[in-house]
Amino acid sequence: MDKYSFSTLSEAVNTLTQEEGYKEDFEADETCIKALYSKKQYQPKDLVIINSYRFEGMTNPSDESTVFTIEANDGTKGTLVMSYGASTGQNEELIQQIPFKKN
Repeated sequence: MDKYSFSTLSEAVNTLTQEEGYKEDFEADETCIKALYSKKQYQPKDLVIINSYRFEGMTNPSDESTVFTIEANDGTKGTLVMSYGASTGQNEELIQQIPFKKN
């Protein structure tokens, strides 16, 4: 069971970065998952989703977002934020190919 219950997306990202070591920001483009700080590129098979946290918009519940904690096969740890409702810049199909860690 997860030890966190976050109220906001920013609280989640800040805590995961500072306390859990998920320092990298991942972004899914057309062909790969990019680590924005290290400039590394990954395929979904090179990553695993450790956990996810979902948030609803304060004024519009359909404005949802999810933050994923991700680890790469080379030890890189980071978060990937996926927004729903408004147009997203993330490649959802690529993100869906990343396996979830089995407990």
